[in-house]
Amino acid sequence: MIPLMQAECVRAGWMTDAQFLEGLAVGSALPGPIATKMALYVGYAEAGPLGAAAAVVGVLLPSLVLMSALTGVVFRYRENPYVAGALSGVKPAVVGMLAFVVWELGPAGVTGLATTLVAVVAFGALVARVHPGVVIVAAMLVGALAFRGTS
Repeated sequence: MIPLMQAECVRAGWMTDAQFLEGLAVGSALPGPIATKMALYVGYAEAGPLGAAAAVVGVLLPSLVLMSALTGVVFRYRENPYVAGALSGVKPAVVGMLAFVVWELGPAGVTGLATTLVAVVAFGALVARVHPGVVIVAAMLVGALAFRGTS
C-alpha cells in the first residue's frame, strides 16, 4: 500500500514526497495499519476532518470486501500450483516495491550527514532485532533534541 499511496498522492499533487514522508513518519510512530493512518493523514491534509473520514472509509471498505473474498479463495485453493505460484511471485514483488519507496523517499528523508547517521543506526537496530516501536521513539527523541527548527 505504501508505494501505491505515495505514487497516487504525489501524482495527484496532494502533497510532495517530503510531506508524504512526514506523514509516514508520524503514522509509523503509532500502532495500527499504516494504510489507514496514511489515508487519515492525506484526507485531513486535503479536506479536513470530513476528508479524513472519507479517506479512511475509502481505504477500509474495499480492502475489507476484497480481503474477505480473497482470503477464502487462498485458504481453499492454496495447494493449487497456480495459486501457490501466484503467492510465490507476489512476495518478491512486494519487497521490490518497498525498496522502490526507499529509493523514492530517501532523498527527502535523508538530507545530510546527521540524518544519514540516524537512518544507518535505525537500520542497524532493526537488523539487531530491536523492536520497531523502540527505534521510532528513539529517533523521535533524537530528532526533538538534535533537529529542532529544521524540516
